[in-house]
Amino acid sequence: MSTPKTSEGASAPQDIEKYGIPEPEPFISFQALKDRIRHHYEVASDYYYTLWGEHIHHGYWITPNDTKEKAQVQLIELLLQRSEFKAGSKVLDVGCGIGGTSRFLAKNYGCAVTGVTISGRQVELAKKLTLEASKEEQAPANGIMKLGDGSVQFIELDAEKMGEYFIADEKAGKFDCVWISEAMSHFPNKPLFFENAAKLLNPGGKLMVADWFKDAGLSAAEFKADISPIEDGMLLPPLCTQSDYVEMAEKAGFKIFAEPLDISKEVAKTWDLSWKLIQSPALWAFAVSQGRDGLAFFQSFRAMRRGYANGSFRYAVMVFQK
Repeated sequence: MSTPKTSEGASAPQDIEKYGIPEPEPFISFQALKDRIRHHYEVASDYYYTLWGEHIHHGYWITPNDTKEKAQVQLIELLLQRSEFKAGSKVLDVGCGIGGTSRFLAKNYGCAVTGVTISGRQVELAKKLTLEASKEEQAPANGIMKLGDGSVQFIELDAEKMGEYFIADEKAGKFDCVWISEAMSHFPNKPLFFENAAKLLNPGGKLMVADWFKDAGLSAAEFKADISPIEDGMLLPPLCTQSDYVEMAEKAGFKIFAEPLDISKEVAKTWDLSWKLIQSPALWAFAVSQGRDGLAFFQSFRAMRRGYANGSFRYAVMVFQK
C-alpha cells in the first residue's frame, strides 16, 4: 500500500493500524478518564492550534467552497441564530479550548465572557491569543481582558465543579447564557452538568449546545465498527443520543427553546480536512511519543469519517431555556 507524500516529500503512514494499537485499557474510573483528558489537552493543544487555528471545533459548511475558517465561524453563528442571542450577554463558555468562541462573542457581540477549561495549557494559550487580539501588553491583575466592547477571562476548572465554584463566588453572579460546544461528550456525569447549568443561569437564560452523538438504534456491529473507536480515541465516556440530552435537560428543569438540529452532513467535511492535515511525519512522531492514546486518537479520525459516512455518528445543535 502506498503512503501519501507531504509537501516536504516525506512519506506519512496511511493506516495506523500497522502500529498494532492494543485493545482499549479496562475501565478503571471516571476520574482516571478525566486525568487522561486533562493530559491530552496539556500536550496536544499547541498541535490543535497549528491544525485548526483558534477555533477548535467542527466547521459548518453552507457551501462547498467555504474555507475551514469560515465554516468554523458559521457554526458559532448557527447557534447564535437558533438561540436568538442578545448582544451584551454575560456568557459562561464551558470547555472553552483556547478561547476562540469567547473572543468572538466579546469582540463581535460585546459580551462579558468567562471561559473555563480543565487544561492549564489551554488557559495559557487562550490568554496569550486574547492579549494579542486586544493589543494589550499584559493581562490585568483581575484577569479580565477587554476585547472590543466586551471582555474575556479564562479559568482552569473541572466543569463538574463549576456549580460550587461560581455559586461560592458572589462577585461572579449568574449568567445569561451557558455555551458548550463539543465538550459535554467528554463529561462522565452529564446530568450534573445540566443541573449546574440551570443553577448558574438567570431566569430565561439559555443553554446552547453543539455536540457529538451516536445514532439511535445502532446494531452491535455498527457500534463496534464506528462508535467504539471514536469513544476510545477521543477519550469519551459512552456517547449519548440526541434524545438523551433532551431528557437530561428536561429533568434539570429546562424547556426546549430550539429543537435538536442534526447537521451531520454539513460538518462531516471537518474530518476529511483533518485527515489531510495530519499527514505530517512530525505529527505522527508526536502521536507515537504519546503511546497508545496518541495513536488511538489519530485512528479515531478515520472512525469519525466512517461514522459520518455510515450515519452511525451524528452532530447536532440544540438550545434549552431555564
